[in-house]
Amino acid sequence: MAFEAKKQSHTLKPECRLPKAGDQNIETYKSDLQIKKTELRKQQSKYNISEAMSCFVRALSSSNQERSYFLKWMRMNLDNLSRKSLSSLREQYKENCQQLLENKEEIIQLDQQISNSSLGIEHFLCEMGQLYETAVLLPENEESRLQMLHLPWLCAELMLDGFPLELVDGDASNIPLRWVSDVLQYLDSLLQPNNKIMVVTVLGVQSTGKSTLLNTMFGVQFAVSSGRCTRGAFMQLIKVTEEIKKELGCDFLVIIDNEGLKSPELAKLDESHEHDNELATLVVGLSDITIINIAMENSTEMKDILQIVVHAFLRMKEIGKKPKCQFVHQNVADVSAHDKNLRDRKLLLEQLNEMTEAAAKMENKEEYKLFTDVMEYNPETCNWYIPWLWHGNPPMAPVNAGYSEAVYDLKKNMIDVIGKCKHKTLGNNISEFLEWTRSL
Repeated sequence: MAFEAKKQSHTLKPECRLPKAGDQNIETYKSDLQIKKTELRKQQSKYNISEAMSCFVRALSSSNQERSYFLKWMRMNLDNLSRKSLSSLREQYKENCQQLLENKEEIIQLDQQISNSSLGIEHFLCEMGQLYETAVLLPENEESRLQMLHLPWLCAELMLDGFPLELVDGDASNIPLRWVSDVLQYLDSLLQPNNKIMVVTVLGVQSTGKSTLLNTMFGVQFAVSSGRCTRGAFMQLIKVTEEIKKELGCDFLVIIDNEGLKSPELAKLDESHEHDNELATLVVGLSDITIINIAMENSTEMKDILQIVVHAFLRMKEIGKKPKCQFVHQNVADVSAHDKNLRDRKLLLEQLNEMTEAAAKMENKEEYKLFTDVMEYNPETCNWYIPWLWHGNPPMAPVNAGYSEAVYDLKKNMIDVIGKCKHKTLGNNISEFLEWTRSL
């Protein structure tokens, strides 16, 4: 069923973007895509639900305590399974790379196996979404449809328990809109009337510690173990305590973690730059505060990232949304880096201004000359320097306490920024967040 799901997602994405319509009539093209989509859903509905998914859904339908134990044990067992599998595959990959006559085909296959070997609870939740989206197209009284109608409710309850919801399918860069919409609607009904949210997202290059940063800052558990890289985008809900609710002006924080930009896996594809731009536009469009994670010395790559980010902010400015941003410079050795990097911050602002001017010309909005025309930005208060996570080389290296301290300082600043946001906006609720998701 997963293969059909991937084909379904690849059909749904062009329905929104219409990239290959060519000379064909738009309505005809959309109609053809709709027929393909319906046909693929029919093919999906022919598959029986797997035993593993049946057990998973039954376990989620049990009491809260049983469900909690089940998910904890499942997470640990899946991590152990992935770790064993990855260890063997990486050893094979290393041996193949060291051979004088490299077998490129085998290396490519191993690379794909490594990518596919990380299995987590999020994958089961994603499969739940596919089951649901297939079921809702069946006749109303069909038993297999009725059996699936409670899945969004289960997922909404899991979100309240701290589990992430897949917002963007990492394989096809597509939002499973029906599934996400129904989950968020159930979530909204569970939280009424205390459903004001503030959204925090992170953008940056792949494997630069974005998920680790969010996990450390907010105590969430985005997947970072077993050598995983985030694929797609995931959102997680954090309840705000009563003591700081007035300060923040919201009931919940929504944290969005997404796959890194400039991914090596996508670099060879023609649409890689377009994919990065779309992802950046989506997460910036949904956010109240965006963390731009910079952990690179390569100035060319840094410029590419800044260009993508500036385009996203410029588009948001045009539709009246003006998110805040914080630049986080990771893996900085010197703790006094903020004082010593005045020149670098000035250079960063110059680059941002250049990118803004270039992006404005491309978007035919030449009135924007400076980055500060697009959004509020102060080089002194919007740049943060964070040291290495480890003292030495992992896995035996101890954790650097300075990392946690720097992240805590960043978190305090973020709370101040969120507190200031509440005076300018009344705070979104989940329904408004859903509308933004649909429109983007």
